[in-house]
Amino acid sequence: MNLSRRSFLQSAAALAASAAPASPRRPNIIVILADDLGFSDIGCHGGEIATPHLDNLARRGVRFTQFYNTARCCPTRASLLSGLYAHQAGVGHMMDDRSLPGYRGDLSRRCVTIAEVLRGAGYRTLMCGKWHVTPPQNKSNWPLQRGFQHFYGTIHGGGSYYDPVTLTRDNSPASPGSPGFYYTDALSEQAARWVAEYAGQQPFFLYLAYTSPHWPLHALESDSARYRGRYQDGWDALRAERHPRMVKMGIVDRRWPLTPRDPTVPAWSDAPHKQWQQRRMEVYAAQVDRMDQGIGRVLDALRKSGAENDTLVLFLADNGGCAEELSPQSKGLHIPAATRDGRPVRVGNLTDVMPGPDDTYQSYGIGWANASNTPFRLYKHWVHEGGISTPFIARWPAVIREGNRLSHHPAHLIDIMATCVEAAGARYPAAYEGNAILPMEGRSLLPAFQARAGLRDRPIFWEHEGNRAVRKGRWKLVSRYPGRWELYDLEADRTEMRDLSASHPSAAEELAAEYDNWASRAHVAPWDQVRKS
Repeated sequence: MNLSRRSFLQSAAALAASAAPASPRRPNIIVILADDLGFSDIGCHGGEIATPHLDNLARRGVRFTQFYNTARCCPTRASLLSGLYAHQAGVGHMMDDRSLPGYRGDLSRRCVTIAEVLRGAGYRTLMCGKWHVTPPQNKSNWPLQRGFQHFYGTIHGGGSYYDPVTLTRDNSPASPGSPGFYYTDALSEQAARWVAEYAGQQPFFLYLAYTSPHWPLHALESDSARYRGRYQDGWDALRAERHPRMVKMGIVDRRWPLTPRDPTVPAWSDAPHKQWQQRRMEVYAAQVDRMDQGIGRVLDALRKSGAENDTLVLFLADNGGCAEELSPQSKGLHIPAATRDGRPVRVGNLTDVMPGPDDTYQSYGIGWANASNTPFRLYKHWVHEGGISTPFIARWPAVIREGNRLSHHPAHLIDIMATCVEAAGARYPAAYEGNAILPMEGRSLLPAFQARAGLRDRPIFWEHEGNRAVRKGRWKLVSRYPGRWELYDLEADRTEMRDLSASHPSAAEELAAEYDNWASRAHVAPWDQVRKS
């Protein structure tokens, strides 16, 4: 056993000695992933949406203020599951095969999943929710074929909350069942049942990947009603309201200015269709609220099982708020032609159709996404801070004894595999099922959980659709495709308002060289080449 592993176990044992019950050597691990959730949406990150269960998780744990994802759904999932950058795992873009090693649109066999590693260490492995790292027709890469013993969820990326496409139990198609089916609830209920059933046996790993609050805007009216009128003052007022709360909480530095409203969005006073615009945000908030209610059911099952003390719970989102606007011409496997009872689905952001019911299919749009990502700019797809910054909460009562703590340690999805491996006392393999496995890219977050970590010692990299970035220490070099490199000092200016590339050319050149070296080894191709392939 290496010294860092031995010292961690000794520290964990000492901490657990004063808690009851005592912590085992191998905790249960629950990873909860939200979909298209903005940086400031939940209560413990400055939002007004009711998220009491996530807020309580934060009060008893640690929040990372500088945790990063990959800016898009399936690359994030590939990176989270594998501990590699998404291109190394074969999912540099979406589920289309571009015939390039980093863009096959299918989870590579040169990586292992957390489930495969922990199952080999004696864990029971369970998954609820959105898979989205393989085309639905490739059953050889479904969850049960990548280390999970039980699965309930969807293989495809999105869909109706009332009738989700590719709903699957284990390896077989599943039916929504009752007329009152709502996908977020179904995932929460299944996860809670598994926790109640398996806690106290062998340790378990549960990956709970909600589609909430990804479009379509589908929410139960009882949830939406709680937000009626809440957003009547619009997106400008919401950003101005959230920002000082985030400063007071310590989530953002008061030196960082609130970014200007997106230039494509009118001032709220000039916005048309205000009733419809309000309703969009009301439904979005209701979706987040319902997810939090479900997380509460899972955590309550954990508490009742007696295993809460011995369980590491992680919560995060796959990208920043989503500015995508849906048109009536929008098509895809995820969009049903009709409701389960035969009514036509009205697709697109139609201003004469109020979102929420099962016969609508809308998104909340740029203005509200801008508010979701307060105080940052840009969104899902882009690798400026608004696209890649996520709330991140860790709770492990036996180890994280100082609750309601903030960590400003920069971290990334690639670190989750390393964290799970160390916490579980597992071994990350050099080969698996006859395939050579790429080494982990991340670092364990366990020292940061115990307030023992300083600034990250290695750069973090991003590329998505030609948008690219590298962060090293306080410096971030970033480009919005097809634009030039911009340089920001994130300690002084994390909202990326003052480009320092002209005044600090040597820093920009050094980071650009680091990016090029990473891109070469991580199978990142120029976006023009990817688009043509």
